[in-house]
Amino acid sequence: MATDPDREGEAIAWHIVQAINIPKKTPVHRVTFTEITPNAVKQAIDNPRTIDMALVDAQQARRVLDRLVGYRLSRVLWNKVRRGLSAGRVQSVAVRLVVEREREILAFKAQEYWTIEADLLQKKANASPFRANLIEVNGRKLDKFDIGNQAAADAIVADLHGATWQVSSVKRADKRRNAAPPFTTSTMQQEASRKLGFSAKKTMMLAQQLYEGIDLGGSDGTVGLITYMRTDSVNVAREAQEEARAFIGQKYGADAVPAKPNAYTTKARGAQEAHEAVRPTSARRQPVDVKSKVSHDQFRLYDLIWKRFIASQMAPAVFDSMTVDIAAGLTLTTPAPYTFRATGQVLKVPGFLAVYNVSLDDGEEDEDGERRLPMLDVNEALDLQKLTPNQHFTEPPPRYSDASLIKELEKRGIGRPSTYSPTIATIVDRKYVEQENQRFKPTTLGMTVNDLLVKDFTSMVEYDFTSDMEKRLDAIADGEQPWVPVIAEFYDVLNGLITNTPQDRPDTNVGLPCPKCEGGMLQVRFGRTGEFIGCNRYPDCSFTSDFKRNAAGNVELVSRDALIDTTPVPDVTCDLCGGPMILRRGRFGNFLACTRYPECKGTRKIGRDGKPIAPPTVTDVTCPHCKQGKLLERKGAFGRPFYGCQRYPDCTYLVNDLAEVDAYDAATYVAKPAKGRSNKSTGGVGSSAKQVTTSRGRSSGTSAPRKSASKSTSKSASKTTSRSAKSATTLPAKKTTTTKRAATKSTAKSAPTKKRSATTRVSAKKRS
Repeated sequence: MATDPDREGEAIAWHIVQAINIPKKTPVHRVTFTEITPNAVKQAIDNPRTIDMALVDAQQARRVLDRLVGYRLSRVLWNKVRRGLSAGRVQSVAVRLVVEREREILAFKAQEYWTIEADLLQKKANASPFRANLIEVNGRKLDKFDIGNQAAADAIVADLHGATWQVSSVKRADKRRNAAPPFTTSTMQQEASRKLGFSAKKTMMLAQQLYEGIDLGGSDGTVGLITYMRTDSVNVAREAQEEARAFIGQKYGADAVPAKPNAYTTKARGAQEAHEAVRPTSARRQPVDVKSKVSHDQFRLYDLIWKRFIASQMAPAVFDSMTVDIAAGLTLTTPAPYTFRATGQVLKVPGFLAVYNVSLDDGEEDEDGERRLPMLDVNEALDLQKLTPNQHFTEPPPRYSDASLIKELEKRGIGRPSTYSPTIATIVDRKYVEQENQRFKPTTLGMTVNDLLVKDFTSMVEYDFTSDMEKRLDAIADGEQPWVPVIAEFYDVLNGLITNTPQDRPDTNVGLPCPKCEGGMLQVRFGRTGEFIGCNRYPDCSFTSDFKRNAAGNVELVSRDALIDTTPVPDVTCDLCGGPMILRRGRFGNFLACTRYPECKGTRKIGRDGKPIAPPTVTDVTCPHCKQGKLLERKGAFGRPFYGCQRYPDCTYLVNDLAEVDAYDAATYVAKPAKGRSNKSTGGVGSSAKQVTTSRGRSSGTSAPRKSASKSTSKSASKTTSRSAKSATTLPAKKTTTTKRAATKSTAKSAPTKKRSATTRVSAKKRS
């Protein structure tokens, strides 16, 4: 058994052994390796061990724990908020992070502060100006808010009028910057979000494709381009390091190769390091070599992974750094009345920066940006070119993006590499959060669910809860604690919280009286298609309305149409009249409608990707039933094609294959639903249409037989009709009509089913 060398992998190995019923006396060998290389695999096989039941128990405990939290808390949300909601040990904490960040933003109050900048010149011809910032007044270092208003800034500017400017100190040094480690799952998702704009879900989908293999053609065939992409380790196989160092020396020169291989340490809390880092399977397989064999997005992700790995094995970048302090004042004393500082650096040795540079998160400053300073000497006199006071205001913390939310979860030790992508997808699908300019913003539903969980189940959604549980799971894995008492203790706490939770719904009042009954108060409610406003006296008062929130976050009632942008959607025209289409909202969500309504009733559905679904394809086959319209190729509920008359609902002719058109016989034709099309979709069929339902519960018509046109005859059609009529007379009138063959088949299956049920009951009784 060579599954992953972590708790989950150990449990998988144990379950496989149980499932294939290996005899007890047959030895089972457990081998583990953290890298898929020939030497690592051979060494693992040479040193097998038995399955570690402590690790299996730890994984069993984790699975039970997650299900207790998820199932029990989800049921509470169903009862108190709305059906279909979910809670979880990781997703609920992710929602809490987004909600609390949003409340920080709403509660934020901007604070004013000023900075003073001086543009200076050397006293020589063709001198280039450089910029310095005020850092000290009379030897005291300025805090951020020391210059708090314009009056204070103007006073400093006035005091420096006619001042002398002189270099007081110059410091030069070489500054080294080391390369970032190769990708883990979370850092790959973060960088793909920042550099490529990919969501975590899209990143993992593309990485899975690169891992499974790409057909490169020729003698190579299908090759996996990257190593396993679900990992929290930054370790690299020795063979991969040696290959990378040889490649770097050949391509970038010997100076780009460090004296010894770079080694990195995992900083993530609770990392199990079951796999090596995400890297290309071969350093010599450059992105340009596979560009023609992969899709555009696959190439961009592979290029990112390849560059990050190669850079991680290269020498540091070296900068020539300079810090210059400038004294200013009418009279220069010690300390100077005012001290300005200019900093600059120039890339001296590119090192790994010749291949790759890490992107920055919001609020981070690039300390390695190139800012050149002229060669300056101590006591050198300078001329003032311009003195500028700048007004600033503090800004609220930014909303979380895919990258920053994953980074925060990882920093707090919440979740595993494989859970980040599905966790974010879940909280978006449940409509707990929504994306606005690629940033997560909580919905009213998300805030309501979060507040309920924080109020009644505080310990379950605490940030330290997951990391504390990981420590207890580690104790189980080390054999220090049995797993059942740990879970029993947790269950008692959870069960007590659920038992004592009040059954009333959370307060979602918006502080507005109901305009219909004038006796109730309006509340935010949650339906299938999103949030809406309703009266708290429902069902006595049935008032509902759509709403929006103003800049202060307060609710404002609006009509349904007011929420829809009436600007015609570009590049989309009505397939009936060719007119422009606009976005509308119906009971099942948004759709496109013709602007010429009600004269034209053309509509278009919107797919899950938010883009309009293409209209049906018009064929050159004339409808044999009405002989007026053309047949349209449409898609059924399960994606299977069928063909229907373009004059629907005036003409309800449907076939599954155009070959059936030649077999059309007006005397025997009975309308039928196409494959994947429900009975409801063919409603309104004329009086000549007759539906027949089989015993399997699927709707099926008795139209022209499914044989080819050359073999179809009126005789076969008559047989079909008589067979249906016969079955209809042999069954009670109130029961569903079935064919004789289907009824016989159903009867033949019923007896064995009863026998199996009895056997199952006997077995269950013996086990009990």
